[in-house]
Amino acid sequence: MPPTVPSPIALGTRVVVFDYGEVISHSPSEADRAALLARAGVADEAFWPAYWAHREGLDQGTVSIADYWAAVGRDVGATWSPIDVHELWAIDHRSWLSIDPGTLAVLHALAAGGTRLALLSNAGADFSGWLRSGSFGPLFERVFVSGELGLVKPHAPIYEHVLAELGIDAADFLFVDNKSENVEGARAVGGDGHVFTGAEGLEAWLREVAA
Repeated sequence: MPPTVPSPIALGTRVVVFDYGEVISHSPSEADRAALLARAGVADEAFWPAYWAHREGLDQGTVSIADYWAAVGRDVGATWSPIDVHELWAIDHRSWLSIDPGTLAVLHALAAGGTRLALLSNAGADFSGWLRSGSFGPLFERVFVSGELGLVKPHAPIYEHVLAELGIDAADFLFVDNKSENVEGARAVGGDGHVFTGAEGLEAWLREVAA
Protein backbone atom coordinates (compact mmCIF):
# COMPACT_ATOMS: atom_id res chain seq x y z
CA MET A 1 0.00 0.00 0.00
CA PRO A 2 1.34 3.47 -0.83
CA PRO A 3 1.80 5.79 2.15
CA THR A 4 -1.02 8.12 3.08
CA VAL A 5 -0.41 11.80 3.76
CA PRO A 6 0.32 12.22 7.47
CA SER A 7 -1.12 14.99 9.61
CA PRO A 8 0.01 18.53 8.73
CA ILE A 9 3.44 19.78 9.80
CA ALA A 10 3.55 23.53 10.47
CA LEU A 11 6.97 25.18 10.88
CA GLY A 12 6.03 28.84 11.13
CA THR A 13 8.54 31.15 9.44
CA ARG A 14 11.00 28.36 8.66
CA VAL A 15 11.46 27.23 5.07
CA VAL A 16 12.31 23.63 4.27
CA VAL A 17 14.51 23.25 1.19
CA PHE A 18 14.75 19.77 -0.29
CA ASP A 19 17.40 18.08 -2.36
CA TYR A 20 16.03 16.00 -5.23
CA GLY A 21 18.29 13.03 -6.02
CA GLU A 22 17.94 10.13 -3.56
CA VAL A 23 15.63 12.25 -1.38
CA ILE A 24 12.58 12.91 -3.55
CA SER A 25 13.80 10.41 -6.13
CA HIS A 26 14.95 6.85 -5.62
CA SER A 27 18.51 5.87 -6.44
CA PRO A 28 18.88 4.50 -9.96
CA SER A 29 17.82 0.86 -9.90
CA GLU A 30 20.10 -2.08 -10.56
CA ALA A 31 18.32 -2.48 -13.90
CA ASP A 32 19.02 1.19 -14.73
CA ARG A 33 22.69 0.81 -13.82
CA ALA A 34 22.99 -2.40 -15.82
CA ALA A 35 21.42 -0.75 -18.87
CA LEU A 36 23.90 2.13 -18.72
CA LEU A 37 26.86 -0.22 -18.31
CA ALA A 38 25.66 -2.39 -21.20
CA ARG A 39 25.32 0.61 -23.52
CA ALA A 40 28.71 1.98 -22.43
CA GLY A 41 30.36 -1.40 -22.96
CA VAL A 42 32.57 -0.83 -19.93
CA ALA A 43 33.21 -2.94 -16.83
CA ASP A 44 31.48 -1.86 -13.62
CA GLU A 45 34.69 -1.22 -11.66
CA ALA A 46 36.04 1.14 -14.33
CA PHE A 47 32.83 2.94 -15.22
CA TRP A 48 31.42 4.28 -11.95
CA PRO A 49 34.55 6.07 -10.65
CA ALA A 50 34.78 7.86 -14.01
CA TYR A 51 31.04 8.58 -14.04
CA TRP A 52 31.25 10.41 -10.70
CA ALA A 53 34.67 12.01 -11.17
CA HIS A 54 33.37 14.52 -13.73
CA ARG A 55 29.88 15.06 -12.34
CA GLU A 56 30.46 18.38 -10.58
CA GLY A 57 31.23 20.19 -13.83
CA LEU A 58 28.08 18.77 -15.39
CA ASP A 59 26.01 19.76 -12.35
CA GLN A 60 27.54 23.24 -12.29
CA GLY A 61 26.78 23.83 -15.94
CA THR A 62 30.44 24.42 -16.81
CA VAL A 63 30.74 21.15 -18.78
CA SER A 64 28.39 20.18 -21.60
CA ILE A 65 26.71 16.79 -21.79
CA ALA A 66 28.93 15.85 -24.75
CA ASP A 67 32.10 16.97 -22.99
CA TYR A 68 31.11 15.13 -19.82
CA TRP A 69 30.72 11.84 -21.66
CA ALA A 70 33.95 12.45 -23.58
CA ALA A 71 35.76 12.84 -20.24
CA VAL A 72 34.20 9.64 -18.91
CA GLY A 73 35.19 7.87 -22.11
CA ARG A 74 38.81 9.02 -21.81
CA ASP A 75 38.99 7.70 -18.27
CA VAL A 76 37.68 4.27 -19.22
CA GLY A 77 39.44 3.98 -22.57
CA ALA A 78 36.25 4.12 -24.64
CA THR A 79 35.55 6.12 -27.78
CA TRP A 80 31.86 6.91 -28.16
CA SER A 81 30.24 8.43 -31.22
CA PRO A 82 27.80 11.35 -30.92
CA ILE A 83 24.96 8.84 -31.29
CA ASP A 84 26.41 6.76 -28.46
CA VAL A 85 26.48 9.88 -26.30
CA HIS A 86 22.83 10.69 -26.99
CA GLU A 87 21.86 7.18 -25.91
CA LEU A 88 24.09 7.21 -22.82
CA TRP A 89 22.60 10.56 -21.79
CA ALA A 90 19.03 9.30 -22.28
CA ILE A 91 19.57 6.12 -20.26
CA ASP A 92 21.34 8.03 -17.49
CA HIS A 93 18.73 10.81 -17.43
CA ARG A 94 15.81 8.38 -17.19
CA SER A 95 17.49 6.56 -14.31
CA TRP A 96 17.02 9.63 -12.08
CA LEU A 97 13.37 10.22 -12.98
CA SER A 98 11.56 8.54 -10.11
CA ILE A 99 9.82 9.53 -6.91
CA ASP A 100 9.89 8.22 -3.36
CA PRO A 101 6.24 8.09 -2.24
CA GLY A 102 7.25 8.33 1.42
CA THR A 103 9.09 11.60 0.86
CA LEU A 104 6.20 12.94 -1.21
CA ALA A 105 3.82 12.17 1.67
CA VAL A 106 6.00 14.23 4.02
CA LEU A 107 6.11 17.08 1.48
CA HIS A 108 2.31 17.10 1.31
CA ALA A 109 2.10 17.14 5.12
CA LEU A 110 4.38 20.19 5.18
CA ALA A 111 2.34 21.90 2.47
CA ALA A 112 -0.87 21.15 4.37
CA GLY A 113 0.66 22.81 7.42
CA GLY A 114 1.40 25.97 5.47
CA THR A 115 5.16 25.42 5.60
CA ARG A 116 7.11 27.12 2.83
CA LEU A 117 8.98 24.69 0.59
CA ALA A 118 11.72 25.00 -2.02
CA LEU A 119 13.93 22.61 -3.94
CA LEU A 120 17.71 22.83 -4.41
CA SER A 121 19.36 20.21 -6.60
CA ASN A 122 22.85 19.63 -7.91
CA ALA A 123 21.71 18.74 -11.41
CA GLY A 124 22.30 19.71 -14.99
CA ALA A 125 19.99 22.20 -16.64
CA ASP A 126 18.45 19.29 -18.58
CA PHE A 127 16.62 18.30 -15.38
CA SER A 128 14.98 21.70 -14.90
CA GLY A 129 11.78 20.84 -16.77
CA TRP A 130 11.19 17.68 -14.73
CA LEU A 131 11.90 19.47 -11.45
CA ARG A 132 9.75 22.51 -12.19
CA SER A 133 6.97 21.01 -14.28
CA GLY A 134 6.60 17.52 -12.86
CA SER A 135 3.58 16.70 -10.71
CA PHE A 136 5.47 17.65 -7.53
CA GLY A 137 6.66 21.02 -8.90
CA PRO A 138 3.70 23.04 -7.55
CA LEU A 139 4.64 22.02 -3.98
CA PHE A 140 7.68 24.31 -4.19
CA GLU A 141 7.59 28.08 -4.36
CA ARG A 142 11.04 28.05 -5.97
CA VAL A 143 13.18 25.42 -7.70
CA PHE A 144 16.94 26.02 -7.78
CA VAL A 145 19.00 23.96 -10.25
CA SER A 146 22.77 24.15 -9.90
CA GLY A 147 23.38 23.76 -13.63
CA GLU A 148 21.41 26.96 -14.28
CA LEU A 149 23.09 28.90 -11.48
CA GLY A 150 26.73 27.98 -12.12
CA LEU A 151 26.94 27.13 -8.41
CA VAL A 152 27.00 23.78 -6.61
CA LYS A 153 26.53 22.36 -3.15
CA PRO A 154 28.19 22.23 -0.67
CA HIS A 155 29.80 25.61 -1.41
CA ALA A 156 28.44 28.62 0.45
CA PRO A 157 27.43 30.79 -2.55
CA ILE A 158 24.62 28.47 -3.64
CA TYR A 159 23.02 28.52 -0.18
CA GLU A 160 23.46 32.28 0.06
CA HIS A 161 21.72 32.63 -3.31
CA VAL A 162 18.80 30.53 -2.08
CA LEU A 163 18.48 32.59 1.11
CA ALA A 164 18.49 35.84 -0.85
CA GLU A 165 15.95 34.63 -3.41
CA LEU A 166 13.61 33.30 -0.71
CA GLY A 167 14.04 36.48 1.34
CA ILE A 168 14.76 34.64 4.58
CA ASP A 169 17.29 34.78 7.38
CA ALA A 170 19.64 31.84 7.71
CA ALA A 171 18.02 30.92 11.04
CA ASP A 172 14.84 30.04 9.12
CA PHE A 173 16.65 27.83 6.58
CA LEU A 174 16.21 24.06 6.99
CA PHE A 175 17.88 21.85 4.39
CA VAL A 176 17.23 18.17 3.65
CA ASP A 177 19.86 16.24 1.67
CA ASN A 178 21.14 12.67 1.55
CA LYS A 179 24.77 13.84 1.66
CA SER A 180 26.13 15.00 5.00
CA GLU A 181 28.56 17.44 3.40
CA ASN A 182 25.66 19.27 1.75
CA VAL A 183 23.79 19.56 5.04
CA GLU A 184 26.98 20.81 6.68
CA GLY A 185 27.21 23.42 3.93
CA ALA A 186 23.77 24.70 4.92
CA ARG A 187 24.81 24.80 8.56
CA ALA A 188 27.99 26.70 7.66
CA VAL A 189 25.89 29.65 6.42
CA GLY A 190 23.75 29.64 9.59
CA GLY A 191 20.96 27.24 8.68
CA ASP A 192 20.18 23.77 9.95
CA GLY A 193 19.36 20.51 8.26
CA HIS A 194 18.75 16.79 8.21
CA VAL A 195 20.74 14.05 6.52
CA PHE A 196 18.10 12.01 4.73
CA THR A 197 18.12 8.23 5.18
CA GLY A 198 14.38 7.65 4.78
CA ALA A 199 10.99 9.31 4.99
CA GLU A 200 10.25 8.01 8.49
CA GLY A 201 13.35 9.62 9.98
CA LEU A 202 12.69 12.83 8.07
CA GLU A 203 9.15 13.10 9.38
CA ALA A 204 10.31 12.43 12.95
CA TRP A 205 12.93 15.18 12.68
CA LEU A 206 10.46 17.69 11.25
CA ARG A 207 7.91 17.00 13.97
CA GLU A 208 10.62 17.47 16.58
CA VAL A 209 11.51 20.84 15.01
CA ALA A 210 7.83 21.79 14.98
CA ALA A 211 7.28 20.90 18.64
